Amino acid sequence: MATKRLILIGIAATALLGACGGKEDLKPAAGQPAPVIPVGATRAPTTEELTTPDAQARPARSDELLKRSEQRETDDFDLPPPG
Repeated sequence: MATKRLILIGIAATALLGACGGKEDLKPAAGQPAPVIPVGATRAPTTEELTTPDAQARPARSDELLKRSEQRETDDFDLPPPG
């Protein structure tokens, strides 16, 4: 009896959590002003502009392979451990 109740509660919780993922444009709360325009901008950024990461946040991956062996330059700070 207790396992049936737990299963029923689990199904109900899953259904409730699944229903809260609606896709709508974000709007300010009623009675609240819209966000301020950033300093130096001529217009407010769109939702798409705010949610798209820039190149610094997601740098491009470099898959360049080493084509030939090269001698490493001497490193004055590459010292053996003390002792």
